[in-house]
Amino acid sequence: MNFNVPSIDQRDRLVPINLRQSGPTPVEMLIDTRVRKSPYWALSMQHGCWRASVYNRMYHPRGYVRPDEGGMMVEYDSLVNDVTLWNVAVERQIRVTGPDAESFVDRVITRDATKIPVMRARYVILCNEAGGILNDPVLLRVAEDEFWFSLSDSDLMLWLQGVNVGWRFDVDIAEIDVSPVQIQGPKSLALMIDLVGDAVAEIPSYGLMAATIRGCEVIISQTGFSGEKGYEIYLQDSTLNAETLWSAILEVGAAHRLRVVAPAHHRRIAAGILSWGQDMDAETLPFQVNLAYQVPRKKAGEYIGKEALEAARNEIEDGRPPYSLQLVGLKLGGRPIDDYAPDFWLISEQQHGEPIGYVTSPWYSPELENNIAMGYVPLRDTALGTELWVWLPDEYADEPGVPVAAEVVAMPFRPSTNPSQRERLREKGLDTAV
Repeated sequence: MNFNVPSIDQRDRLVPINLRQSGPTPVEMLIDTRVRKSPYWALSMQHGCWRASVYNRMYHPRGYVRPDEGGMMVEYDSLVNDVTLWNVAVERQIRVTGPDAESFVDRVITRDATKIPVMRARYVILCNEAGGILNDPVLLRVAEDEFWFSLSDSDLMLWLQGVNVGWRFDVDIAEIDVSPVQIQGPKSLALMIDLVGDAVAEIPSYGLMAATIRGCEVIISQTGFSGEKGYEIYLQDSTLNAETLWSAILEVGAAHRLRVVAPAHHRRIAAGILSWGQDMDAETLPFQVNLAYQVPRKKAGEYIGKEALEAARNEIEDGRPPYSLQLVGLKLGGRPIDDYAPDFWLISEQQHGEPIGYVTSPWYSPELENNIAMGYVPLRDTALGTELWVWLPDEYADEPGVPVAAEVVAMPFRPSTNPSQRERLREKGLDTAV
């Protein structure tokens, strides 16, 4: 069987996902001026960052503890037991401000922007006219006429500026010199109280608070990419103030066993948190990736993609989904997956059958004592309990060249400290955003 060029049905995509299994490729990342270094880049290097990827055209730290010292599982231990500091300046901030800010934002997100209070944030999606997901940022409303899009990995600023060429809303759309860090882990609140005072304890999930840290203006949100208790600190004038903020966090964090780490994808997978470009992209409908709740049934205003999304939902409810693959949660065998996957590993229905799907985000969960993953499978294979097979690389396979057993399971794999909107709506038997 030749898995070099798998023949998985991707007829509903214009550009198929590249499923060639190349494995780790020994290359050196070229550091040059075509890719931006964030204000925290040198600080990350000082803390031992030894590898990075490119995200939003910026270098993104992806590892501090080297494999021979325990690697990402050591970083994970600090996240779930103590508190961690993440350099996430790659979440570039695109500000929309002006008299028509609310109306403009309401047209580009699927959710109802008019219902977002000042000093609150929301997880949102933006879609193209075909309903494909362009970005899934956290949207901060810092004033009546000012919103910040805290981006996942795509050039959303160009899209926002481009659509307004025709619309002519009275808004200014631009990237601003604001760079976030994340404080994540069970001791994050104690650290934040030491950093900015007791008022931070009153911030609700997705709430915002303005503060000053050693003369630096910040916006603090109770959000994060981990499923653990956590906060993001959005530093203003970050090009000038990065060292001041970073040092302040390290000083107060010492008493809480703070560790500087990379974003913990093993924990975000367990929480069912999606990564744009990995678990979804511009050819993915929200319904394929458990984001149906982001497509409201009662939003009166128009928004980009509304017609296509409502038509897709009608087809789904009529039993004719307009796509062939669905994202599911998987529990799978094999040796512990303790690092990033370099390929979309293949999934079969039978142990030695042809591939019918692919894994997007795998990792080992110490709490569950299992490898877990998100992956795309045909609609016929999405029922909970469905048995499948995953072709892991030899280093993780129980037996080289032999796939491991997998089972479709519910996501999230374990409860989040702050349940997502999707989780809360599911508990109420609802499927739509508010």
